[in-house]
Amino acid sequence: MWLAAIQLVSGRHWQDNRTQIAAELAALPAERPLLVLLPENFALFGERQGYLDGAETIGPDLSGAAPIQQQLAAWAREHGIWLVAGAMPTRIPGSDHIHTSSLVFDPAGALKGHYHKIHLFDVDVADNQGRYRESETFSPGDAPVTVDSPFGPLGLSICYDLRFPELYRQLARAGARVLLVPAAFTAVTGEAHWEPLLRARAIENQCYVVAANQGGTHETGRQTWGHSMVIDPWGRVLACQSAGRATVLAQMDGGLVDELKRTMPVMEHARLL
Repeated sequence: MWLAAIQLVSGRHWQDNRTQIAAELAALPAERPLLVLLPENFALFGERQGYLDGAETIGPDLSGAAPIQQQLAAWAREHGIWLVAGAMPTRIPGSDHIHTSSLVFDPAGALKGHYHKIHLFDVDVADNQGRYRESETFSPGDAPVTVDSPFGPLGLSICYDLRFPELYRQLARAGARVLLVPAAFTAVTGEAHWEPLLRARAIENQCYVVAANQGGTHETGRQTWGHSMVIDPWGRVLACQSAGRATVLAQMDGGLVDELKRTMPVMEHARLL
C-alpha cells in the first residue's frame, strides 16, 4: 500500500491548476492500492470572491454544475486511486458563507465521504499578507469524519486543524490509521511549526500522517511553506518535498500500526478523555 501527497503552487484559476495536477497524476507509479492527497486550495487559490464563485454543491450527482468534482471522480477512475481532494470551496444552502471541504473518492470515482474544516484561520501573521480571516468567507464544520478505505479508516482534517490535538485524538479513537492533513500553511508559521506538529500528531495517535501543503509564492503574493511529507506512526519522516510542485510517496506498513498499539497501548493508558 502506498501513500502520496501532491504539493502544488496553485493559482486563481481552476483550468491552470487542473493542468498541474494532471501532470503529477500521470507520473504516479503503477503500484496499487495508492492513496493520493491534494493540498488545501488545490483548485482555487485567491481571494474571497473567487472562492464564492467557484464553490460547488457536494453530492453524488456530479453534473455540469460541479466541474471540479467531476474531474476528481474521473481522475480517480482513470488512475485507479483513492483520491482525496484536500480542500475546496463548497456551498451551504441558504447562506452567504461557504465551507472549505475535503472530499474522498474511491478508485471507481464514487464519493465516499467529505469533511468540512472545523477550525478557521483567523490569525495575524508576520508575513506580506499580515491578516487572515477565514471566517469572513467560510463557516466552520462541526463534526470529525473518518472514511473507510483499504488503508484503514482515514481521519480527515484541513490545515489549521493541525493545531488542535483533540480533533486527532477523536479521529484515532474512531479507528483512524491514516491522518490526512491538506494545507496552505504560511511560510512563517510553517517554518516554525509545520513539521513538529505533524510528527506529534503521528506519534501521539500512532497513525500514519500524509500532509500535502502548498509550496511557493502564489499569484496573490502569498507565500506557503511546502515541505509536504509522509510520516510513520513512530514519527519518522519517510518522504518530504521542500518547495515547488512535486509528489512525495512512501509505502505504508499496516503491521507497524498494529505493533505499536500492542507494545505501547497509549489509547488504553489515557486517563484524561
